[in-house]
Parts: sequence; structure tokens; C-alpha cells
Amino acid sequence: APRSGASAAAAGGRQSAALQGAALRRPSSSVTIATSARRSSSSSRGLATIVSAASADKNDDCVMDNLNRVSVLSEALPYLQRFAGQTIVVKYGGAAMTNDKLKAAVIRDLVLLSTVGIRPILVHGGGPEINQWLTKVGIEPKFKNGLRVTDAATMEIVEMVLVGKVNKSLVSLINVAGGRAVGICGKDGNTIRGRIANEELGFVGDVTSVDTRVLKELVASGHIPVVATVAMDATGQALNVNADTAAGEIAASIGAAKLILMTDVPGVCTDKSDPNTLLRQLTISETRDLVA
Repeated sequence: APRSGASAAAAGGRQSAALQGAALRRPSSSVTIATSARRSSSSSRGLATIVSAASADKNDDCVMDNLNRVSVLSEALPYLQRFAGQTIVVKYGGAAMTNDKLKAAVIRDLVLLSTVGIRPILVHGGGPEINQWLTKVGIEPKFKNGLRVTDAATMEIVEMVLVGKVNKSLVSLINVAGGRAVGICGKDGNTIRGRIANEELGFVGDVTSVDTRVLKELVASGHIPVVATVAMDATGQALNVNADTAAGEIAASIGAAKLILMTDVPGVCTDKSDPNTLLRQLTISETRDLVA
């Protein structure tokens, strides 16, 4: 049975105190070594003292590290309880995809969420890597109003990179980290259908429908769906769908408890060149006014 907020907080506090106590009571092998060394030979006292002091510093660092972890888990406990069994959609892109350290952190967090009973769906882009491959084959990346101009040759590279390379790389990383990831794209299971948004942009698609059956089956069985945002139209033509847009449509269609957008910009700013103009809260009506 679910605990009340007060009892959950109390339990979290008791667990935190117990874990902290365990960390503080952890026996120090260095102290034991130093003690036995002093007993065995007076000539080794200086060395034993040095070893004990150095190891004590390491143990202090270890204890602080453990206490920090306990503190983080204690703060996260109410949220873990609140979202247990619920689906969240995470859009992953930007610098977090090109920085290996950030990528490893994202993967660990996804696996942790899955392990504690939250059901993440990862929706990803791959803009930087697409640009690299377009350059390799001699195609100049072009953008209009923030959207990639996608002719037939560009669409072929987009599908190859997103579905065949970026998607499978993320699946492998999650599985190696202990998760159970399955990679799909919008074409699979008719998950994302679309239509050409603007003839001037080429094969850039607007989402017309989302079929969530494959996604629901995957999350229900404990898997982490990893979705590449290549959709198709009624004729089977591949379409390049903006990852933010696709993540929002998937979250709305599946009834996700949370939509998390990870990117390399601070958020919605009234002046895109000034991070200090960041808007931390927006209502739906305010958002529509800004878009208009």
C-alpha cells in the first residue's frame, strides 16, 4: 500500500540516518594495518603513522562521498515514489550527445529511473552527427527557421545516421549500463505518421498521428524504448521530424507524467542571445502568444 507523505518522509529520514551511520561506522583497514605495524616493530612506527594518515584522508573522502549519495537519494525519494510505475518521455539532443561524459551521465540516469520502477521513453535527435556525415559526403547542411532543409539526398543521410548509427549506439550504451533498451524509429509499428510540412523544406514532416501500442508494450515489459524521429507519410516516404516536436506528440499521445527536454540551450528566452532573459515558467496561453 502506498505510504502517506509524512510516513514516507519519516521512513526516508530513518533510512538516511541508518545509511549515514553505516558509512561512519565502516571499519578502516588502514587503522588496523597501522596498529599491527606498531605492535610488531617499533622501527615501523613512522611508516605506520604515514599510512594511517594518508588512508584516513581517503576514508574521510569516502565517508563524505557516501553521505552525499545518501543525501541525494533522500531528497529524490518522494519523487521516486510519486512517479513509480508512470511513463516519462525524455528528449535527448544537443551537446549532451557529443560530450561523452554527459552522455554517460544521461545513460546512467535513464537506467536508474528504469531500475526504480519509472518507465522512461528516450526520444533522440542527432543534428551534430548528421552534419558531420553530410560534410563527409560533400553535402552542405542548410537550415531555414531552425529546421533542416531536407532534400532526397539529405533525407537518405538523416535516416542512415539517426536510425542506423545514433539509435543503435544509444541502445548499446543503455544495455551495457544494465538497462534493457530497444531501438525503433517512427516507421516501426506506424509509431509516427506525418506529412510534408513545407515544400521549401523538402522532406521535413509534421506529425499527423502517433500509434503508442508498440511503445506501451515495451515499457510494460520493462524495456526502455529509444526512438529515432524518422517518420513516414501515407506513401511510405521517410520524413525528418524535429525531435522536440516528436517527443511532445509522443508524450501527449501516451499520457506521460513528464516530458523532459534535454538540449544545449538554457530554455525559452525573450532574447536568445541573453541567458538572463530565461522564462522559468510559462502557461499554455503565454506560450501560444510567444509563438504567434
